[in-house]
Amino acid sequence: MKRAVKTPKLYFLDTGLAAYLLKWKTPEVLEAGAMAGAFFETFVIAEILKSNYNAGVLEPSLYYYRDKDGKEVDLLIEQNGAVYPVEIKKTSNPGKKYIANFAALEKIKGLTVGAGGVICMYEKSVHLNDKSVTIPVTWL
Repeated sequence: MKRAVKTPKLYFLDTGLAAYLLKWKTPEVLEAGAMAGAFFETFVIAEILKSNYNAGVLEPSLYYYRDKDGKEVDLLIEQNGAVYPVEIKKTSNPGKKYIANFAALEKIKGLTVGAGGVICMYEKSVHLNDKSVTIPVTWL
């Protein structure tokens, strides 16, 4: 897959330090703030990175996808010749709309797309379609 966007997505891996630097003193302020979704995404990425590091994978193949039409996928996990799309949403009501951009990956010639998921606040895993499921954040 050729690079679709030249600007990488950057994450501040210590969400506690980031909240402190922004002077957000309580969890309630963070929970209700405009950046709550971005902090949730950052937390999830940090947990996935830590899991990889703890498994001895020091350079995991994790990517962000955004094409020229603005279609984005929060996380692509490349493994065994395939990419696995993941959306990260701070919602307890996940739906098919969150996996709509996975279809953009299917159109890329020569790319093998595996099963996808939506990491979210929903308490159990359910199928969104035949290839995508919800993944409770508590499973990380």
